[in-house]
Amino acid sequence: MTHITLIRHGQANTHATTAADYDKLSDLGSQQARWLGQYLRDTQASFDHVWAGDMSRHLATARGMGHTAPQIDPRLNEFDYFTLARLAELEKDLPAPQSPEEFASNIPRLMEFWREDAFADAPERFADFEGRAQGAVDDILNAGGRALVITSGGLISMVLRQVLRLEIPEMTRLMFLLRNSSVTEIEYVHGHLMLSVYNAVPHLAAPDRAHARTFI
Repeated sequence: MTHITLIRHGQANTHATTAADYDKLSDLGSQQARWLGQYLRDTQASFDHVWAGDMSRHLATARGMGHTAPQIDPRLNEFDYFTLARLAELEKDLPAPQSPEEFASNIPRLMEFWREDAFADAPERFADFEGRAQGAVDDILNAGGRALVITSGGLISMVLRQVLRLEIPEMTRLMFLLRNSSVTEIEYVHGHLMLSVYNAVPHLAAPDRAHARTFI
């Protein structure tokens, strides 16, 4: 049985306005990664393969967890939300969100526009994002065994869309809830991928770590 553990990166630069500015862990994000790595060691979790996207926040999370040489696959990278949000504002009069509440109402509409190829100069087509997520998962499955995958919330949500056959509204609701350094697990059982754990943060369960249960 193949088992895939998907890790969302630690908290990134929450004040960023561009993809490049966002792509670095905050001090709390680095701590979240260290706590998660220690928790996995304490519980004797073992993995046959460790994979990561090639974004700085992915690799820093991997290092914080104690994995200094993951197998790097750019297909595990996040989509470029910041560019898509600017295009949605310019081309579709969809204001860029200024708060988590506005983000929650913005992103389902943005994703629908993106899925419909409604942006003239999108950095990536929605279908291509969907395809690279599926291709990466297929290759991880073909490698067999237990895989640890360090990636981003959008990529994890896309994988869940494929596993659970979700439409955009349901996919984005799962995306909103994904905590930094959270653990989501899928398993290949009887010819099917199944979700077994979603958005778990056991390494942040202690009361004195409540402040570290972040979404952004």
